[in-house]
Amino acid sequence: MDINLALVLVLAPFVGFLINVFFGKSISKTLSGSIGTLSVVIPFAISLYFFGIISASKEPISIHLFDWISISSFNVNFGFLLDQLSVLWLLFVTGIGALIHLYSISYMHDDLNFHKYFAYLNLFIFFMITLVVGSNLLVMFIGWEGVGLCSYLLIGFWHKNQEFNDAAKKAFIMNRIGDLGLLIGIFIIGSLFSTLDFTTLKTAIIGASDLNTYWLAVAAFALFIGACGKSAQIPLYTWLPDAMAGPTPVSALIHAATMVTAGIYMITRLNFVYSLDFAGMHLVNDIIAVVGAVTALVAATIALVQNDIKKVLAYSTVSQLGLMFLALGLGAYEVAVFHVITHAFFKACLFLGSGSVIHALHGEQDMRKMGGLRKTMSITFITFLLASLAISGIPPFSGFFSKDEILMVAFEHNKVLWLIGSLASIMTAFYIFRLLYLTFFNDFRGTKEQESHLHESPSLITLPLIILAILATIGGLISLPGHSWLSDYLSPLFSAEVHEQHILSALDYILMAVAVVGGLVGIGIAYTKYIKQNTIPTADSEITGFSKVLYNKYYIDEGYELLFVKPINVLSRFFRDYIETGLSTLVFGLGKITNEIGYQGKKLQNGNIGFYLFAFVLGVCAIVSYLILAQ
Repeated sequence: MDINLALVLVLAPFVGFLINVFFGKSISKTLSGSIGTLSVVIPFAISLYFFGIISASKEPISIHLFDWISISSFNVNFGFLLDQLSVLWLLFVTGIGALIHLYSISYMHDDLNFHKYFAYLNLFIFFMITLVVGSNLLVMFIGWEGVGLCSYLLIGFWHKNQEFNDAAKKAFIMNRIGDLGLLIGIFIIGSLFSTLDFTTLKTAIIGASDLNTYWLAVAAFALFIGACGKSAQIPLYTWLPDAMAGPTPVSALIHAATMVTAGIYMITRLNFVYSLDFAGMHLVNDIIAVVGAVTALVAATIALVQNDIKKVLAYSTVSQLGLMFLALGLGAYEVAVFHVITHAFFKACLFLGSGSVIHALHGEQDMRKMGGLRKTMSITFITFLLASLAISGIPPFSGFFSKDEILMVAFEHNKVLWLIGSLASIMTAFYIFRLLYLTFFNDFRGTKEQESHLHESPSLITLPLIILAILATIGGLISLPGHSWLSDYLSPLFSAEVHEQHILSALDYILMAVAVVGGLVGIGIAYTKYIKQNTIPTADSEITGFSKVLYNKYYIDEGYELLFVKPINVLSRFFRDYIETGLSTLVFGLGKITNEIGYQGKKLQNGNIGFYLFAFVLGVCAIVSYLILAQ
């Protein structure tokens, strides 16, 4: 029964994809959207079933489907591993995925390629489930590459706009750079242990007495590079803000609970590798923590001055992912998972809320042309406010608990990283309430025509917002400090040192207070500037000083263009104009010579018997002369 349910869990979205691809155009949009949504609701229900079983038994469910690769002592099977981590991930991937599908039925209803959109969404969920439930690195890699492909299809969904196509290609290429690191890590681990199975690897590594620590550290670092690409860490993060080119529900799907969390999932899944106690692995973990902290701060500073509502949320995602990697680098895997979950709740709510605003304004995304929307869009406003309080770390909302734990762990290990994380958190509170105030408060700044059509979004849009806002409010209860259900639930996956419950001290309460005050300061600054002073961000051409540097994202994209894109284009033009031309000239020249020789030889074949006899005599004389001279 478990095998059948697991197959339905994995294949249901793929069946939805096939139905919409082949029959979606011939059926109604409502039916197409319903099939697509049901294809994700079914896996969510099955995930709940497995969650109940594993919570009760605390034993993983391993499903072996067939032997896949067998070369000498190296064996890889195709199977699924359902344990505490994978089932937990499945719950919010399929749960939030189902809400986004439901939301999309209304949001995308007028799109001509409605059925194709739902087909891509279903395929995305299929590959994400495959990534999560894979019992080894190779099955996980199938899902890993699959979500990369689907992100390309969804980001460039409105392909008639060339900028959107460029954004899709950018996401695809930058992910391939990271995936090369992932492949290298997989090859090294396969070479070291002759297996890629997670359970077998854990047993082999824990029980080994003579590990090849050098190559194991290299493998861990290579896998982290793969995680940097998928989870948008410096230097491979620039694709994620550009992914806003896709429809808003796609942004919510990619940014909240699925693709960008894949890197955190992989490192958490391989925690038994990253927890090894030797100098090389300590260095790798330090790199992960530093990269995470720097990413959190850099992305937060960029978000301070963005005026596109989705761009602010995109850089917010990069910043929050940085905090998760900070926790991973410090060995706080449970804390990173906790923040993944709460982030999935409030960030999905924020993105879908921004989609509700964009839907009401007929595609407008510039916050300078919004304002006063709380009067006509009360449900969207309230849900957006709750999610904003959550991401700002204000108690008792979910983000307070998860972000606070990250900062406490950082303070315990490294005060500099704690300071960087705290600054990023204060900035988060400022820019998210800057977004809230510019969008929902004061007077409407759009056109009269837009104002006359302002309305609350349909129920299919507001219902997911309400559910996500409730989860963003109460989601932190799964891991209260000192009484963490999540920590107990995940305990079989981690060593006793990692799992050790954190008992709050007076210092911890002080750190909590500092974090909350910092968030309130950020909110207060935003309130003073955008409510009391009613400041409106200046036009793009009037931005000056350091704000211009931030608005242009530190010119990192331009730097990549100068360092990588232009040299590659110059090299490709050189090969096209000279090398390829030279090779073509050589090949066609040889062809022309052969053709000319054949043409001249054809003239000799004229049917003249006398000429043939003359040639025959010459040939005989040549042979005889050769035989005489050879002696």
